[in-house]
Amino acid sequence: MYHHQKSGIFASCFVLLVSFLFATTVAGHAVHPVLPRAALGMGDAAAPFDMSQIYLTNSRWKENENRALSYLKNVNVDRLLYNFRANHKLSTQGATPNKGWDAPDFPFRTHAQGHYLNGWSYCYASLKDTTCRDRALYFVAELAKCQANNKAAGFTTGYLSGFPESEITAVEQRTLKNGNVPYYAIHKTMSGLLDVWRHLNDTTARTVLLGMASWVDSRTSKLSYSQMQNMLGTEFGGMNDVLADIYLETGDAKWLTVAKRFDHASVFDPLASNKDQLNGLHANTQVPKWIGATKEFRATGDTKYRDIAANAWKFTVNAHTYAIGGNSQAEHFRPPNQISNYLSKDTAEGCNTVNMLKLTRELFSLSSNSTSSSPNTVGSTSYFDYYENALLNHLLGQQNSNDPHGHITYFTSLNPGGRRGVGPAWGGGTWSTDYDSFWCCQGTALETNTKLMDSIYFHDSRDESKLWVNQFIPSVLDWKAKGVKVELKSTFPVGESVDLEIVSGSSAEAKEWSLLVRVPSWVDGKAEIKVNGEVVSGQGTPGTYASVKRGWKSGDKVSVRLPRKLRTIVANDNSSVAALAFGPVVLAGNYGNEGLSSVPALTLSSIKRVNESGLDFTATSGGKTVKLGPFYEARGFNYNVYWALK
Repeated sequence: MYHHQKSGIFASCFVLLVSFLFATTVAGHAVHPVLPRAALGMGDAAAPFDMSQIYLTNSRWKENENRALSYLKNVNVDRLLYNFRANHKLSTQGATPNKGWDAPDFPFRTHAQGHYLNGWSYCYASLKDTTCRDRALYFVAELAKCQANNKAAGFTTGYLSGFPESEITAVEQRTLKNGNVPYYAIHKTMSGLLDVWRHLNDTTARTVLLGMASWVDSRTSKLSYSQMQNMLGTEFGGMNDVLADIYLETGDAKWLTVAKRFDHASVFDPLASNKDQLNGLHANTQVPKWIGATKEFRATGDTKYRDIAANAWKFTVNAHTYAIGGNSQAEHFRPPNQISNYLSKDTAEGCNTVNMLKLTRELFSLSSNSTSSSPNTVGSTSYFDYYENALLNHLLGQQNSNDPHGHITYFTSLNPGGRRGVGPAWGGGTWSTDYDSFWCCQGTALETNTKLMDSIYFHDSRDESKLWVNQFIPSVLDWKAKGVKVELKSTFPVGESVDLEIVSGSSAEAKEWSLLVRVPSWVDGKAEIKVNGEVVSGQGTPGTYASVKRGWKSGDKVSVRLPRKLRTIVANDNSSVAALAFGPVVLAGNYGNEGLSSVPALTLSSIKRVNESGLDFTATSGGKTVKLGPFYEARGFNYNVYWALK
């Protein structure tokens, strides 16, 4: 471990020197090659590709991306800057202030803007969309002006936010009473700046980010351990996450020290001891801390951090998660295994699931280095079985497919007769909007739907000897280290076949590497794997990775068939209550405008598939025929997900 860290530091210093010597300029901003993500800490046997090497092709996922992209390219950037400029005593350029959670009088205004920076960065990285690039660079340049005006505004060096610095003093002294969660908002801005630095190579973003980090250091270094822990009782997002990431990017140990100050003992200690004490906690306050723990493990090698994150994932997924992959009721964790008792209108807050997916991909990478016998090692599909479930059944349908700007529902209701389009009253209470909502879930959804490509493929970052296919989203991978392109074609989840083709690379000289394809645990029987039409024997067991090692040439084709069947997902607390799924797809009953007062009964033997090529079914409930279809497409009508089985 120490050897890896030292080598990483030397490598980082070299990259920084080269970056300094060969800096260039884009749109008036100095840019340089971004440091490799794993420059410090452990190299991963399974690491995600940079977004610049993957793009989506036509599919249901691509449609979501297009809608999010349309909003990001049309939203008024000066309106997003309004509160920053006003707070830092600069002209607001005549912009109209926003409403909802970014109104000038909303406590944690400017919490959302970091997500726009994330989204613009991802769209440039994958799509090379120059409008998104230019918007991100303009926004960062204006933030730099705000930060530079701190003396005139009465703030200390490095501070950057839409609310006065006195709010920080109040949260430190435990006198803050207005509902603000200042470090939560600050984390979002820092995270957005980090992505602009990484994906757009913008040194202005780096300068502003490090200025903010120095300000955080200055404030928190003055607090005692007890004072710091008391302050952490107020939601602070993933401050440990972004600060540990800054350390991993720069090699400056100062940032790791600051990151550790945000280790929340009352949350971390039970998890380190393998105890589920989540009941009653505000759910999305916790998940970003756990993501931070994975970064702190990378940075330090201290297994306590890995255990905290892995145990948190285990408890959340196994004991607090609904059939659709979402968790929480009224934004809070409930007692372990209590599912059927908490089917209400305010279930499954979107942010929680977004952050659980981030945690999952980090743990998958870390598990690839593990030699333990844990079921969640890289040989198991547990992590990406969950990822697929949550992305497909919760987040894909969280976006309104009838809205050209892809607005979202904050909660995904699971009460009998629920309906998508439920949000906080401050911001409209239904679907999000262009300028009147700015909920946290609206921001995280912008991230989700602009980085749908980021966890499809993983590679062995140590020797490029393996390629993992973890999701079946139509896309093209440009595996630059191998000089190979891989195209994934599929109608999944409607169809059960997935085709992979090597579409470039040397046709004369084969390149040997191992292809590992996830065979989900929901597969009926065994998956069928063919290479160039020939069946690969000994592979395809559900819950494993099918592995094919060979010399691959341009034109090679891999066909994967994933047989499906109807299955039930039983509520942990009541074996007679369950959701229905066909393979990976959770099904919902269509009740039109009819209201339901209780969980309806359903006769399992009555379920019939309408045709063999689609995902439409019928069943008998309460003596009537009810139509069943994919939950991710359930919008514009009242639906039901959990049933009393007969």
